[in-house]
Amino acid sequence: MADVIMSNFIKRILIVNRGEIARRIIRSAHNMGISTVAVYADGDAGEPFVGEADQAIALGGKSSLETYLDQAKILAAASRTGADAVHPGYGFLSENMTFANAVQKAGLIWIGPSADAITQMGDKLSSKRLMTDAGVPTLPSAEVPMGSDTAALAANIGYPLLVKASAGGGGKGMRVVESESELGEAVEGARREARAAFGDDTIFLERWLSTSRHVEIQVLGDTAGNVVHCFERECSVQRRHQKIIEEAPSPAVTSELRKKMGAAAVAAARAIGYTSAGTVEFLLDGEEFWFLEMNTRLQVEHPVTEEITGLDLVREQILIAQGDSLSFTQEDLSINGHAIEARIYGEDPVNDFLPTSGPVLLFERSEVADARFDSGIETGSNVGIEFDPMLAKVIVHAPTRSEASLRLARVLETTRIQGLITNRDFLVNVLRNPSFLAGDTTTDFIERVNPPRGRTPARGEIIEAGIAAAMFAQSERRARSNTLKRIRSGWRNSIMPPELIEYSIGDEELTLEYQSQRNGSFLAMVDDQKLEVFVKSREGQQITMEIDGRLITCTVTADGDRWITHGPAGQIELTELPRFPDLDRAGLTGGLTAPMPGNVVETYVSSGEEVAQGQLLLVLEGMKMEHRITAPNPGLITDLLVGKGDQVANGELLVVLSEKNG
Repeated sequence: MADVIMSNFIKRILIVNRGEIARRIIRSAHNMGISTVAVYADGDAGEPFVGEADQAIALGGKSSLETYLDQAKILAAASRTGADAVHPGYGFLSENMTFANAVQKAGLIWIGPSADAITQMGDKLSSKRLMTDAGVPTLPSAEVPMGSDTAALAANIGYPLLVKASAGGGGKGMRVVESESELGEAVEGARREARAAFGDDTIFLERWLSTSRHVEIQVLGDTAGNVVHCFERECSVQRRHQKIIEEAPSPAVTSELRKKMGAAAVAAARAIGYTSAGTVEFLLDGEEFWFLEMNTRLQVEHPVTEEITGLDLVREQILIAQGDSLSFTQEDLSINGHAIEARIYGEDPVNDFLPTSGPVLLFERSEVADARFDSGIETGSNVGIEFDPMLAKVIVHAPTRSEASLRLARVLETTRIQGLITNRDFLVNVLRNPSFLAGDTTTDFIERVNPPRGRTPARGEIIEAGIAAAMFAQSERRARSNTLKRIRSGWRNSIMPPELIEYSIGDEELTLEYQSQRNGSFLAMVDDQKLEVFVKSREGQQITMEIDGRLITCTVTADGDRWITHGPAGQIELTELPRFPDLDRAGLTGGLTAPMPGNVVETYVSSGEEVAQGQLLLVLEGMKMEHRITAPNPGLITDLLVGKGDQVANGELLVVLSEKNG
């Protein structure tokens, strides 16, 4: 295919997105000599993507609906900045036919497929009908119009089934339903999530396969009618129906199966005259596969395809939008090695993967091995509750799958992310799990294999973390001292008593005493051990120590009474205990607290009401996911402290439930 030389190159792209994908688009655009414009919500004003764009426009609002989904504000920003093209990234307006039409009507170039293709394939229901007509195997499904007999529709499909948003992806608006008793609540919750995330509450039911693989094919099509596939990605390791580890190629796809799935994906794209980058998703069981959906946009996991093919998919999107033909054929593409991507989220795997939020006190990319970081955060970023909590993607490309997996695990382990709880340690556990290394990765992997949700440090690691925190604090105090600054610690004409400090680490406690010595060392006394500690250097948040002849370097971050350390084996957080007991601290028995920061979507009880065990009390929404607060036991609602629309912090008291008398 010959490269078409265009006279009307794109000069300035407005990016309708945020975080890591906005930075990713900015990087490719700048490499192509194209200027960029960012738009941002109030909470994103200080985030890296805003500063990296050539221009940035405040959208004036906090939520998705007020900002990244507000089409009028986006188009006004494009006009104000002189943008001649719009890139939607993924999520938000990326699969919105109305917006695509509005962009083109405004005389701008839409970096994506046609509005007609979005209508046919971006909508999950229409795409399934199209694939059925084309002879591609699909799973039984049915749309759920408002007021319809949902139970009858579900009975016709059969249980278990999936309630699914028609307009979007990313696991939003999805619920697995095992029986009719769960159906009503699942439909209601899925509609709410879909409306909040995509501005469209259309949902449908689909037969649920619990042990299949999620395999997708990347396609590219140009305006001249050329279509190629860029091989497959496997995205089976998921929680809440959202991918967390993706890889290319799939360990389950043979060369013959790859040809069949690739041909099906290309046929799907040709059927609608597809242009730009898109992904055709399938469920795979053995050699059998079923069409799941087509995403008419760039995917979060596109980097693994880039790594094995050498393509820049964002660049290809821009070239296609300019009218250029693909510069390669299907025969020109080949698979080189293996690539794996892990998504780092602000979430707590130990607490059912619930989202977390707060400031990023430290973010340092690992340098122990070659890795690609597509990150939305830097040190000083703040992770709010308004948007998806994905912080970064880490991608490794290696000659073999096992090497890629183990290298990625070590890169994650040595990446420093401090300030909020993340799934980083869980990802490490998955990547090193024997079942994962053997390629046994079906969509029920997390439930079936159950890798450890976090890291359990050995006592020796905890001791080293405590010493690092104590030495760091001592060094800080010494640096701030206005007296005897030229005299090293321990140089006294009398023997000073040891310092005592106590920490808690989860359910463990650590009592540490240390005393400065005349030779410049410290004598640390902990767990009936006496350890000689030399502080070799201290630069910024890094401290290097020699502990009984063992040299280690730790990063230490102080946040109030929290001490977050990252040593050779990973991160440990310690809480410094007060020197004197807090007599005012008292627990509230029977209190139900918020498991995550968020907004109260709905309350279902009132004060004075008797409730049964498991009864739904209220629903919280944060980071575009919902969490149900249910009664842990039968009782009486003594106090309901929140109402619909209230915003609550993590750990805030919501309901006081007392046991029923008699």
